Amino acid sequence: MHPNEALFANEGFYLAFAQGDVDAMEKLWASNPSLLCVHPGWPALTTRAEVMESWARILGNPSQLQVAFHVQEVMAMGEVVAVVCYEQVGGAVMLASNWFVEEGGAVRMVGHHAGVCGNPPPLPEAKVPRLDA
Repeated sequence: MHPNEALFANEGFYLAFAQGDVDAMEKLWASNPSLLCVHPGWPALTTRAEVMESWARILGNPSQLQVAFHVQEVMAMGEVVAVVCYEQVGGAVMLASNWFVEEGGAVRMVGHHAGVCGNPPPLPEAKVPRLDA
């Protein structure tokens, strides 16, 4: 997989997040039953069922804050490509890592980890994914 494909999938992840699109989120994640997702303040979710249930709860929450992101770095590690970025959620800045693999000819997510970044670097204007952009 080319790193740009992971960047494109990463944008798809944040677009699904911004749009509250559970179906798009479901399609983005790999079908592998073993995944990793760590939302800030949550325990580690390690099965596909747990991960999808968490996204249904988060994206179905009418009080969910808008999430914007700024991509910092793409790292290819064998068959896995990681995208490390900063998320801006309300007044908080999170450091996130999102991991992608190729599955059935498509780029799919296998991991997401986000946590509060106590001392973030100066960030350019965050990117909020939009369908109309």
